[in-house]
Amino acid sequence: MSVSTRKDESRKPAPQKSGSGFNLVAYVRDVRAEAKRVTWPTRRNTLITSGAVLAMVTVTCIFFFIVDQVIGLGVRGLFGVGG
Repeated sequence: MSVSTRKDESRKPAPQKSGSGFNLVAYVRDVRAEAKRVTWPTRRNTLITSGAVLAMVTVTCIFFFIVDQVIGLGVRGLFGVGG
């Protein structure tokens, strides 16, 4: 079974090395063209995602604080060392 794919017009073939080195103008032009194709998130999506990340960081910090306290309590109880 053969699968045919449509050629993407937005992609250009890789430039051939001409030995001239790095072309800053062409690089900046390509970067700007690529940035225009990016689907940027809305302000609302960014705020929601940032809030979710901050909430998960807070939950993780609390979890590891509790685990650390429990392990410290166990070590102090078993060996009598620690603050």
